[in-house]
Amino acid sequence: MARVKRGTTARKRRKNVLSHTKGFKWGRKSKYRLAKDALIHAWQYAYRDRKAKKRTLRRQWELQVNAASRAAGVSYSRFIAGLKSQNIELDRKMLAKLANDKPELFLQVLSKTKEG
Repeated sequence: MARVKRGTTARKRRKNVLSHTKGFKWGRKSKYRLAKDALIHAWQYAYRDRKAKKRTLRRQWELQVNAASRAAGVSYSRFIAGLKSQNIELDRKMLAKLANDKPELFLQVLSKTKEG
C-alpha cells in the first residue's frame, strides 16, 4: 500500500479553522490551538443565542403590548384573555407593531376585547 503524507490535509484543516476566526482578538485569530478552542465556544454561544433571541423578542413584544393596553386602562392578562375569548388570532409581534405604529387600530382591537 502506498504511503499517505498528510501535510496538505492538515494544512487545509488548519487554514479552514483560521479562516473562521477572522476578527477574534489576540492569538485566537492566528494560533491554531487557541483558534480551535475559541471557535468551539463561539459556535456553542451562537447556537444558544439563536434560541435566546426568540425569547427576548417575545418578551419585548409583551412589554410593548402591556404598556399600550395599560395606557388604555386594561391589564395585559385581561387583554390577552379578551382576545382569546373573542377568537381574535393576532400574535404578540403583530399586536406590538400595531401598538407602536398604529395606536388607533390597536385601540379598536382593545375595544373589541372589552365587549366580550
